[in-house]
Amino acid sequence: MMLAIRRATLSLLSASSLALAALPGAASAQSTSSVSLAPSIVTSGTGEAKVTPDRAAVMVNVQTRAATAAAAGSENARRTTAVLDALGKLGLPKSQLSTEGYTVYPETQYDQNGRAPKVTGYVVTNTVRAETHRPEQAGAIVDAALGAGANMINGLSFYASSIDAPRREAIAAAVASARADAEAMAMAAGGSLGSVIELSTQGPTAPPRPMYDMAMVSRKSEAAVPTPVNPGEQTVSVYVNARWQFVPGR
Repeated sequence: MMLAIRRATLSLLSASSLALAALPGAASAQSTSSVSLAPSIVTSGTGEAKVTPDRAAVMVNVQTRAATAAAAGSENARRTTAVLDALGKLGLPKSQLSTEGYTVYPETQYDQNGRAPKVTGYVVTNTVRAETHRPEQAGAIVDAALGAGANMINGLSFYASSIDAPRREAIAAAVASARADAEAMAMAAGGSLGSVIELSTQGPTAPPRPMYDMAMVSRKSEAAVPTPVNPGEQTVSVYVNARWQFVPGR
């Protein structure tokens, strides 16, 4: 766990604020804002907690080329079906296999003499997202997809399905940091720290989903060794702002 201090300020009742009490109509305003006018200390803190990913997602592409769009689409459908079957044999249910994109576009050749470009063929790309609840299975998904006909892996990501527990751990750390700063400031100012007046939190920042881009791989190339993967740990960060009563020394 790492703790960091972002900002700390001391807010005390000023002489100009006291002078407002002598102005007409200031009494009612002062009564409604007694908390804000009272001597206070404002601090902020940062808390972090680690979380181990329990999910992995692999973006698998099947790309085909042919003289006509229909031929490219037909070949793509055949190979994509083979990929889905292979992933299903790994135990992935259909609910964890989804189509993320499907594109068809013409390949054109441009003439150096300025004549109209000529269509030389068509490219079809089908993108499948394969999600697993076993992050260590990500390498097997890559190998199975490539072995069944996929020729591109766009990315591999790891993430946590829930961050509630580490978020609360980070909040506790952030509040402890803010309190420690407030106590130090109160002592330095010759007083002591009173009760908390206000607390607010921001975050957590979403745990990063590291993406590992992979170059196009030929469907004929077969890895002799299974693809290694390591989910590692991710960091949940939370920020808090706090206002405390300042008790002046006597």
